[in-house]
Amino acid sequence: MAVMKPALFLLLAAVIPCMSQAANYTAEKITVDGVEVVRLADAARQTEVLIVPSIGNNAYQMKVKGAGIMWMPQASLTEWKAKPAMGGNPFLAPWANRISGDSYFANGKRYTLNGDLKNFRRDGNQNPIHGLVVYASQWRVSALSAADDGALTTSRLEFWRYADWMTHFPFAHSIEMTHRLRDGVLEVQTVIENHSHDPMPVSVGYHPYYRLTDSPRNDWQVHLAAKEHVVLSDKLVPTGETKPVTMTERKLAGSQLDDVFTGLVRGPDGRAVFTVRGRTQSIAVEYGPNYPVSVVYAPAGRDFICFEPMSGVTNAFNLAHEGRFPLQSIPPGGKWRESFWVRPSGF
Repeated sequence: MAVMKPALFLLLAAVIPCMSQAANYTAEKITVDGVEVVRLADAARQTEVLIVPSIGNNAYQMKVKGAGIMWMPQASLTEWKAKPAMGGNPFLAPWANRISGDSYFANGKRYTLNGDLKNFRRDGNQNPIHGLVVYASQWRVSALSAADDGALTTSRLEFWRYADWMTHFPFAHSIEMTHRLRDGVLEVQTVIENHSHDPMPVSVGYHPYYRLTDSPRNDWQVHLAAKEHVVLSDKLVPTGETKPVTMTERKLAGSQLDDVFTGLVRGPDGRAVFTVRGRTQSIAVEYGPNYPVSVVYAPAGRDFICFEPMSGVTNAFNLAHEGRFPLQSIPPGGKWRESFWVRPSGF
């Protein structure tokens, strides 16, 4: 495997411009609360997106005509960096959501996580949750540009360089994440390249937190673009069973969601569209075909909803080994690629 020398990587990073501007679009590096942030802007649609590479490359803010549609747990980046918590648009890898226990299967072999490293989180049932890179500071911006057809930034994470990560997930790989703002719509594209000699299982996803500002949470109307509801145990791990979705349209009043859906309903473009609507505002989240699973999270009493694009179900490695759900993989030297889109309207 050819490896880029650190000096060459730094040289390439040095020539990336700090700002790119076209007639309508802007892509620039700015400082917010003392933290470097990438700002993408669409002047015609009064839309901007802020991405913070040093905190998981998280697109933590998207504003439309001054209204923020992403929910954050803290008021400032300074607070968030000092006390990281889930918010914005966190990336979950190399496993999304939960693993049942401290071991998993890949390619017929059992791998065990090293809890002594203390570099992953556990849920209330002590199951490992949300992977290793939610708050990773190792992302490096590799592209920043604006043209007549949009503004974009790409950041790269060389997972294979870090022994504490490879101890848990010994598949050498790199990740490129591109945020593209065009016509008021944010596309988040993920490309994973497998540098290993073995097939690499793919169980990644995003956990974005959305909010509306024109109505209270109990008045929000939700559309679920799915035919199958994955049955969960009392520990929120799939049992292997599914049942039909009986209600694709629902109000959040008097209810909460922490559910896994599959059998996604797709349009002619191959996308499945999950939507939350208020009085006039609406946020549609469109999943590309390599996201066959959606987790929807809307806890009672909280003014956000999460439409989470997933490459596989919760506990995907183990359930695929049992033959219960399919699991995508990347051949040696190959790439996995997919996007989801955030489309606000009515603002």
